[in-house]
Amino acid sequence: MKNYAKLIKLTLLVVSSTLMFSCSDDDSSTQNNSITDIASENPNFSILVEALSRADLAETLDQEGSYTVFAPTNEAFMNFLDDNGFESLDDVPLPTLTQVLLNHVVSGTNLSSGLTTGYVKTLATGSASSTNTLSMFINTASGVRLNGVSSVTSADIIADNGVIHVVDAVIGLPTIVTHATANPNFSTLATLLTEQELVGTLNGTASSPFTVFAPLNSAFDTATLNLYGGLNSTQKTAVLTYHVVPGANVLSNAIPSGPITTFETGTFTISGTVITDEQSRATNIVATDVQASNGVIHAVNQVLLPNLD
Repeated sequence: MKNYAKLIKLTLLVVSSTLMFSCSDDDSSTQNNSITDIASENPNFSILVEALSRADLAETLDQEGSYTVFAPTNEAFMNFLDDNGFESLDDVPLPTLTQVLLNHVVSGTNLSSGLTTGYVKTLATGSASSTNTLSMFINTASGVRLNGVSSVTSADIIADNGVIHVVDAVIGLPTIVTHATANPNFSTLATLLTEQELVGTLNGTASSPFTVFAPLNSAFDTATLNLYGGLNSTQKTAVLTYHVVPGANVLSNAIPSGPITTFETGTFTISGTVITDEQSRATNIVATDVQASNGVIHAVNQVLLPNLD
C-alpha cells in the first residue's frame, strides 16, 4: 500500500513537471515576432527603428494587422539625410518624417512572388490630397524597383503581422515628375518635360496641386511627333502645359463636365472619360488617380493640342 502511494506521488510529480515544461515551450513559441520586433533585433535597421519611434509608428507596426514594409537600411537613411541637407534624424520635420515612413508601408502581406508591375497605394498622404493616399509604382522588369528610386535587396522577411522587404534607398514622397519618370509608359512625356525645362515646375508646389492628363508613349505616334517636332520652343511648352490643370487635385470620381482651364489658360472640354481639345480632337482617359504629393495623374491615349496660332 505504501509503495502504491509512493507510485501515485511519483506519477503526479512527473505529470506536473511535464505540464510545467510544456507550458514553458508554448510560451516561447508564441513570442511576438512583429515587424517592429524584427527591425529592432537587426542592427542594420537601427535608424529605421529610431525613426519609427520618433514618429510614434513603432507601436502600430507592433500590433496585429497585415502590413508590407519596404525597410530602408542605415546606409539608405544616411544617404537620405545627406541628400536633403539634414545633420541628423532629429532635423527632419516630424510631419515629413511621418509621411516618408508611411510611404514605405502598404496594407496587406505582399510577398515578393505576388509583386507585379503597376501601382499600389501606400499609407502616406501628401499635401495635394487628404483622402487619396500616395501611389507607388512597382517595376518588376529587373528585380523590384520602387518609384524608380529604390530597389529591393532582400525579400520576404516574414513577421506575425506582415512581411519586410529590405530596400537600398529611402522612398521619398513622389511628385508628378517622380511618377512620370518611374513608369516607363510615360518615358516620352518625361523626356519632353526635361527638354522644355518643365521638371522644376511639376516637381514643385507653386500653382499646385496639379491635375495632369498625361499622354502614354503610344499617344506620341509618328504623326504627333512630327507635328510636335515642327513647333517652336514656346509652342512646345504650350502643348505640354496644356495637359496640366493648376490649383486642383481632381480625382476621377469628381472630374467635372464642361470646359476646363489649363495651365496656359487654354481650355478643353470633358464629357465622361472623353476630352475634346481646342482642335476638336477626342481623347480618352484610360487610367486614373495616380496620386503624387503635389497632384494627381490621369493617363490619356492621345496628345491634347491647343490652338497654336
